[in-house]
Amino acid sequence: YLGDWIERQEAANREDIAGAEARLLAARDLQRRLALILEGDPPYVVTRYVRGPSLDRVVADHGPLQTEAVTRMATGLAEALAAVHAAGVVHRDIKPGNVLMTDTGPVLIDLGLARAVDETRLTATGMVIGTPGYLAPETVDGGEPTPATDVHGWAATVAFAATGRAPYGTGPDAAVLDRIRRGQHDLAGVDPDLVA
Repeated sequence: YLGDWIERQEAANREDIAGAEARLLAARDLQRRLALILEGDPPYVVTRYVRGPSLDRVVADHGPLQTEAVTRMATGLAEALAAVHAAGVVHRDIKPGNVLMTDTGPVLIDLGLARAVDETRLTATGMVIGTPGYLAPETVDGGEPTPATDVHGWAATVAFAATGRAPYGTGPDAAVLDRIRRGQHDLAGVDPDLVA
């Protein structure tokens, strides 16, 4: 019976979940904003079901967020990212599609590209990991992802929420990556108080 099997699995992993939760959550209420990275063989990610659309869906359906909503989203996402970094992990793919919008604040999802800060890089030279348009210039140029690269993705996501468009434009990946390298972002329409 599937229900019994699930209960046995949950019971067997309860201690692992509690330990992972303690390591990952830097603040008491951030559980609602994060997935849990569990150490096992192989390691795996456990997330709760989140009822809410992605940030890119919200913007597509309703337009850019108002300044107050952008501020709330940016603050909540920054708190979640700080907890991820406090656990020694770099997300590597902060983007509107990986932010779910709920009544209690944003939830950061998709730790599929995440890795420990001190983990050895397994990608080939010149291979870019992440979503074009939300990558940091140093990553585009082949540098190692760091918490700072996540902060760049956070800022690009905030700009998207405020304007309704990707800050480095659209088009072929090579063109978007070139605009990132040259710092050619478009912040027209972002409330000046958010840029300061």
